[in-house]
Amino acid sequence: MNNLADLFKNETERKIYSYPDYMLLMERVVMEQRTTGINQSEELNDYTKLNLHRMQRLNKTVVLSESLKLAINQIQLPQTWYVLTEAWCGDAAQNIPVLAAITKLNPLINLQLLLRDENPDLMDLYLTNGGKSIPKLIAVDGSFNEIFQWGPRPAGAQHMMEEYKINPVKSFKEFAEDIHKWYAADKTVSVQKELLVILEGVLIEK
Repeated sequence: MNNLADLFKNETERKIYSYPDYMLLMERVVMEQRTTGINQSEELNDYTKLNLHRMQRLNKTVVLSESLKLAINQIQLPQTWYVLTEAWCGDAAQNIPVLAAITKLNPLINLQLLLRDENPDLMDLYLTNGGKSIPKLIAVDGSFNEIFQWGPRPAGAQHMMEEYKINPVKSFKEFAEDIHKWYAADKTVSVQKELLVILEGVLIEK
């Protein structure tokens, strides 16, 4: 478990977004026909536009399970959920609205979003198989001690990604469509179940 106090001792130097502000950022970059991050391309712009629509839809349709609601409401100490993301990331668009819905349930949880490419020091601590995969959720307590982490995607989608990397039998664009079909069929159930297991483990340990 990491302590992130040194990384956040000058927190004002980092650009940190609340969820509403991040949605405004998404809208702005779409309007400006660009995306966030170091890499810029027409393809990434198109992904960003689709992601905005996905997030706007999920903001209205996410339904949390009763067991997850119960676990969230049992949290009694203040904590911050930092999420590394970028506007072009499809997995972020599918999962961050769920995190936003969860954190709304308990005022002790503060959801904060950071752009991956602007925060390489933090991203380098949370690589997935050596890669800078996002979204990455890092929950910390008031002393910046890590409570838990999650990401970059539910296990089912992660398995699809790993299989694709081993045997890319189709274009990435076609594969991305398959991933989003998986998300549509899953209806956020997997991410909710995974977070429930994590939260129950943390609560039992406490």
